[in-house]
Amino acid sequence: MSKRKAPAPYHHFTKTEWSALRADEPMTLTREDVARLRTLSDPISLEEAEEVYLPLTRLLSFYVEAIQGLHNVSARFLETPDQKVPFIIGVAGSVAVGKSTTARILQALLQRWPSSPKVDLVTTDGFLYPNAVLTERGIMERKGFPESYDRGRFVAFLSDIKSGKGNVKVPVYSHLVYDVVPGGEVVVDRPDILIVEGLNILQPGELPRNGKPIVFASDYLDFSVYIDADTDDLEGWYLERFFRLRETAFKDPTSYFRRIAEMSEAEAETFGRMIWRTINLPNLLENVLPTRGRADLVLKKGRDHLIEDVQLRRV
Repeated sequence: MSKRKAPAPYHHFTKTEWSALRADEPMTLTREDVARLRTLSDPISLEEAEEVYLPLTRLLSFYVEAIQGLHNVSARFLETPDQKVPFIIGVAGSVAVGKSTTARILQALLQRWPSSPKVDLVTTDGFLYPNAVLTERGIMERKGFPESYDRGRFVAFLSDIKSGKGNVKVPVYSHLVYDVVPGGEVVVDRPDILIVEGLNILQPGELPRNGKPIVFASDYLDFSVYIDADTDDLEGWYLERFFRLRETAFKDPTSYFRRIAEMSEAEAETFGRMIWRTINLPNLLENVLPTRGRADLVLKKGRDHLIEDVQLRRV
């Protein structure tokens, strides 16, 4: 007797199949908008945004409506005042995969819904420990790994947002100086939708040995997106971005990586590959990639940096 196959956790779509799900949703971005929103090494086009992210925002509109309905039902049952509860979207994936571009495109599209919702965007970079703390703990070379983040502060931030608290402060990280900015803060004030972008937002973290119940950042996400790609492609994109930064931001006298701009091209390539293979790749394989199966939506990119396959978790 043949064994019955377990149901697959995801629906699979080709880009053409997924694009058809936009239905009659109008495209509200222009080519100029997309060019402004994309990052250095992400060649996303208006067509890509229309084929992939427009159907996604249509799906998200249904999710937001459903979650709001659930909160309304709960408020009626508990006989409590109905209050706005922000919808939180997480965007995860490797370094250089295009998380920032995805988050910015989503924010721009969501802001242009007919209801004109307030959509805020934060990255987890601000929740990294300052370099002084990382150095003191001997983990400066593991920057970006889970232990380099103040996970307690990040979870507290998400809890405050979900509880409807106003004027929640978020620390600011500078990629130029490669550190948290002392006293730097941005304020998130009761958004309708919050997009959170970062490497490890889907990671559950370590369970306490004393049996004490705890919550994880992923517990606060209403919808999560994982941007996926082959590791060889990711290394190529990382190096491409690395060399573009070497010719631009790294030349700034205040840049932490100023010394890289002064290296020969061969020396810089050796250094960039070393960073990828000793820090970014191990972190991807050990901590980031294992969280892919926890995402609600997986967008798989091909070598050209464009989406080839879409996987949507079955509900």
